[in-house]
Amino acid sequence: MHRNKAMRFKKGTGLLLAFGILLSGCLGGSLSKNNSGEYKNGLVVSAHPSSSKVGLDILKKGGNAVDAAVAVQFALAVVYPGAGNLGGGGFMVYRSASGELATLDFREKAPGMASRDMYLDSAGNAITDKSLYGHLAAGVPGSVDGMVKAHEKFGKLSWAEVVQPALDLARKGFPITDSQVEEFTELQEEIKKYNPGKSYFIKEKWEKGDLWVQEDLAKTLELIRDKGREGFYAGIVADQIEAEMKSGGGLISKEDLKNYQSQWREPLVGNYKDYKVITMPPTSSGGIALLQLLNSVEEYPLRRWGHNSDSTVQVMVEAERRVYADRASHLGDPDFYKVPQKYLVNPIYSKYRMQNFNWDKATLSSDIKAGEVPKESEETTHFSIVDREGNAVSLTTTLNGGYGSMVFVKGAGFLLNNEMDDFSVKPGSPNMYGLLGGEANAIVPGKRMLSSMTPTILEKGGELFMVVGTPGGSTIITSVFQTILNVLEFDMDMQAAVNAKKFHHQWYPDVVTFEKGGLDTLVRQKLEKKGYTFKDRRAIGRVDAILKTQWGYYEGGADPRGDDTKMGW
Repeated sequence: MHRNKAMRFKKGTGLLLAFGILLSGCLGGSLSKNNSGEYKNGLVVSAHPSSSKVGLDILKKGGNAVDAAVAVQFALAVVYPGAGNLGGGGFMVYRSASGELATLDFREKAPGMASRDMYLDSAGNAITDKSLYGHLAAGVPGSVDGMVKAHEKFGKLSWAEVVQPALDLARKGFPITDSQVEEFTELQEEIKKYNPGKSYFIKEKWEKGDLWVQEDLAKTLELIRDKGREGFYAGIVADQIEAEMKSGGGLISKEDLKNYQSQWREPLVGNYKDYKVITMPPTSSGGIALLQLLNSVEEYPLRRWGHNSDSTVQVMVEAERRVYADRASHLGDPDFYKVPQKYLVNPIYSKYRMQNFNWDKATLSSDIKAGEVPKESEETTHFSIVDREGNAVSLTTTLNGGYGSMVFVKGAGFLLNNEMDDFSVKPGSPNMYGLLGGEANAIVPGKRMLSSMTPTILEKGGELFMVVGTPGGSTIITSVFQTILNVLEFDMDMQAAVNAKKFHHQWYPDVVTFEKGGLDTLVRQKLEKKGYTFKDRRAIGRVDAILKTQWGYYEGGADPRGDDTKMGW
């Protein structure tokens, strides 16, 4: 796949999707697939109608939010192959009805045979395609182990009950959507290129409503249903993964699969005014960056200035510029690098970082470096779930690029990730999102690559308030940041907050990208006179979120930029 196509799928920007955004009209308009309002007994918001239905069915069956999350994760691996996965990884933030918090890191790892300079040529230049496409781009998958651990700790229904719906979807088939017709059609040649001798995805003509049956994937899910973790990381599937690696020059071994373990981590908790923010610690950069952004703007009167006013945009862009500079230098896998987490999320540090902000002109990114601290991914998918008791799950999962490495595991029917590109392939060189990285995120065998995924839960007055997250690569952090502010500062309901046009700045390149039509012409002109450079683009993120209203009902926001759907009862 050409780079521009890969970026397109990572950002979820098909022509039909962009047209859908234009139809949304005013910020408060809703294009959600379900506009029936509020729900009392539970709500699922995910990237595909079939996966949302699976989650809702599990809740109605008596399952809790984690049961539904596991079922939705496996269902997405069937119905949403661009990002849903068995061959990828992700992060989960959990809050029980009683206030218990947990965060699970099931991010992929570098294979044991990986090396620091594996994507450099003899002159030391980065060979970007090697970390983006094909067998060498894949890290050791974490999704199945993550779901096993989440279910073991918090699940209520049996393991077989939560895996079976995905197995049924794979074996019986499901009707593909309009946007999938477009994507599958454009992917044909690329899939053929990286999968010689395989027929996955290949069809003379895809049409809306085509029933897609995946028998090999069904067999894999059957093994996972019957054998749990061993059904994926050992036995037949492990043999198939290793054989696939050998056939294409990849590095993942059966030993890597056997040794992989997801990890429970201490939740990252901060505050924004009267709200408690519970989010993901490293190896996600998203949680630290989100708290930094909120800390950076908290003292400014955003509510008085208004949504996307020149002052609001300027303050938020300057905060983003500084936070992404810190991300490049200070964040990595905490099992390999001592992340100065407490220092970075301290509100005093954020105020210090904003001291050189000048209202009269844009700060040059070349003048911004990472802050001094003491020595101590875009086609993703997100779903939010709340159950009848009030347990909540915010889970973001990915293959990294749209359809990952493009490589299907022969006989197993699932795609492998291209997460190795999320390492600093060469410190100081940008990855596919244009993000710069440093030594903290250099490739080391067994190390987890840095991520921007930002699954987040908010409390107010000790009660559940919001569950939020999004795909979008480097735009994930800023999309979650803006969605939260849309509710807290600009009084939008959940669907309007999700629908609202978004913008993004990430230090380098020194450009502010804005969803087309999202910035008033006069506001744009004012900021351009101060030295800000803007570039229009299509969809930013696909936020799926839940808000608990003051009356105790759950209000969903399903992003109209995709096939995202909210279903509750």
